[in-house]
Amino acid sequence: MTVNDAVAKRVVGLLTQKNMSQYRLEQLSGIPHGHMQWILSGKSKTVTLSTVMRLASGFGMTTIEFLDDEVFTLDNLDVE
Repeated sequence: MTVNDAVAKRVVGLLTQKNMSQYRLEQLSGIPHGHMQWILSGKSKTVTLSTVMRLASGFGMTTIEFLDDEVFTLDNLDVE
């Protein structure tokens, strides 16, 4: 799985866990709807650290808390 796929998977999991809509996350994170759609659909190939920071903030967590998930372990990621 790519890092971009892992970010999308983490976002979907947190949306479910926190019973939050994608629209609400977009409002809280400041990420435009179109960009969020690209992230969640897997079409985005360049999810940046600043985007991850904004996503974490939208969920009310730190970047470290957002990244503290098994989807981000080296065993699960295709890292070049």
